[in-house]
Amino acid sequence: MQSSEWQAIRCLVSVPASRPALIAKARAANADAVLIDLEDAVAPGDKDTARHAVADIAGARPTIVRVNAVGTPWCHQDVLACAVPGGPDAIMLPKVEYPGDLEFLDRLLSGAEALSGRTTPLAVLALIESATGLANVREIAATSDRTGALVLGYADLGASLGRSTARRAHRWLYAQEAVLTAARSADLAALDGPYLGVADDDELRESAEHAAALGFDGKWVIHPRQIETVTAVFTPSAGEIAQARATVDALAAARTTNRGAIALDGRMIDEALAVSARRLLARAGERLGSA
Repeated sequence: MQSSEWQAIRCLVSVPASRPALIAKARAANADAVLIDLEDAVAPGDKDTARHAVADIAGARPTIVRVNAVGTPWCHQDVLACAVPGGPDAIMLPKVEYPGDLEFLDRLLSGAEALSGRTTPLAVLALIESATGLANVREIAATSDRTGALVLGYADLGASLGRSTARRAHRWLYAQEAVLTAARSADLAALDGPYLGVADDDELRESAEHAAALGFDGKWVIHPRQIETVTAVFTPSAGEIAQARATVDALAAARTTNRGAIALDGRMIDEALAVSARRLLARAGERLGSA
């Protein structure tokens, strides 16, 4: 998947790899992507059995596997299980703290894919969830061509910072801005971490609306009942899509006459506005040409 395709992920729903019935339900739900979790959602004694769930899981919607962190006893085996034909579209690597974490994963994936005969490289989503990872996030974002998105994780980040995970927007604004800025500087998608509750309530909507207003492309949820609300928040309206398409088309036409800025519907548009328009269209799922 290209960066614009990751930007079209409005809602990502996670499910434990140790619960096959829940995996089936998650894959039948209407989220844009499914995250099968081998890390925190699976007890140490169940990890080897749960790992079998990641084989032959390619499907109509993107499937991501959260492997265990670099340096754990399970990371290598998780990666090898994913890097096979018919496996997932991407790996989410948790607790990314240094560029070297992604460099290690990149080399391991290249060898594993060559061994298995997988011809489509696995993408990587880097989960930023510690003070160290946040401090190094710009370098992390620029490390690997495999990286499609940065994801912000609140539970571990709260523990790392010694901060309550209560979702008051001002507590997390610095972390959100840091991850978003790093993602945009490297042309990556930016996904907000989960609201730490399973209800579909006002707090969930407010959390999603806050992230969308900041510029995040989508959000991770931990229960299928939250998919509809989060997807709706991150879905551009028909009017927004039409305006963005008109902006991109008008600027493309202007280039044929060597004009860098033109008037459209009473306002001046230039390449800066076209960048925002392309991102909105990517989020809406449109395939863009060179415009």
